[in-house]
Amino acid sequence: MTTVTSSRSEQRLHTIGAVCARLQPEFVDISISKIRYLEDQGLLTPKRTRGGYRLFSEDDVERLETILRLQRDEFLPLRVIRQELSSGGAAAERKRRAPTGLGDREPELDLAELCERAGIEGELARALEEFGLLAPRVEAGERLYRESDAEIAAACGRLARYGIDARHLRTFRNSAGREAGLLEQLVAPALRSRNPERRKSGLDDLQALADAAQELSRLLFWRELRALAER
Repeated sequence: MTTVTSSRSEQRLHTIGAVCARLQPEFVDISISKIRYLEDQGLLTPKRTRGGYRLFSEDDVERLETILRLQRDEFLPLRVIRQELSSGGAAAERKRRAPTGLGDREPELDLAELCERAGIEGELARALEEFGLLAPRVEAGERLYRESDAEIAAACGRLARYGIDARHLRTFRNSAGREAGLLEQLVAPALRSRNPERRKSGLDDLQALADAAQELSRLLFWRELRALAER
């Protein structure tokens, strides 16, 4: 990778070509022209040499990664991403992370905590529960939600801003249920085993299957969207 070292801060700086090459394994559609476009839109402000060449710091690269992930994973338009970045909102700092390990117990939240963390109103939370997108357990009359439910609720909240209500979001829930049901057929015997080693092997297989299935779903989804955009 081509880098330049600042004599004042000793900070490693990267050329636009080096940044593009670095990000391509994760963002296959990244290009130098796209990075320039994001700069033109005021989302990036790399340093410039006297000759006008762009130099990106590690902070610039992390910011670019955040922008690309918000576009790809959360479908946010540049206008909203700009607001998130300027306001220091939670989405701007969100990093890609794997869900809690299969078989691990998640922390639980009450309704107020769920709404606060997801940034939604209680009315939407109740609607999401009604259509199966949230599935709390009830203890002593109180609904308790998994920590991952807050992420689901936040994603639903972002889609709701575009006029997609809970009834229509049920499509995602049904699709996820069908995919999980298919994987269940492959690992159910191992997961029901009383042998700890066999059960662990089943969980490992389920994790590997889930990763592959999730990647396939993502790729097929983007193919459909590209076909839509090309009409």
